[in-house]
Amino acid sequence: MSPLRPRTNLDLIHAAYQAFHQRDIEALLATMAEDIEWIHPDGMHPYGLGGTKHGHAGVKEFLAHVPTVLGGMRLQPLEFLQAGDRIVVFGTRDVTNLAGRTRRLQFVHSWTLRDGKAVRMEDIFDTVLFQRLIEDGGTS
Repeated sequence: MSPLRPRTNLDLIHAAYQAFHQRDIEALLATMAEDIEWIHPDGMHPYGLGGTKHGHAGVKEFLAHVPTVLGGMRLQPLEFLQAGDRIVVFGTRDVTNLAGRTRRLQFVHSWTLRDGKAVRMEDIFDTVLFQRLIEDGGTS
């Protein structure tokens, strides 16, 4: 049975977070255009997590790399603001480093949609706090 196509842009973004929560990469990619831009802060380059990835292959590559740097991540989207084809999501994520230490960090995701698919996702967060967690558990 094929998944139901979300009816609105907001439905689509909710479906993307649900797919991420379930670790269903194919369902996540189904919410995205083939040429999606998947953007993370340049400050995460030392860990292979920064910059822009392009297309489904770039998103898959990024997601496959995350477990080599982190022990886990759980997103909690809290607030969704929509203006036309843009949805901005404010939330928190529980990030666990490879040593097993977890810290709750804030994020802002800016999604741009076109023709019922996400064409751009930009992840905005405090890279210093994230780097501290990766390096030493975020206790400093």
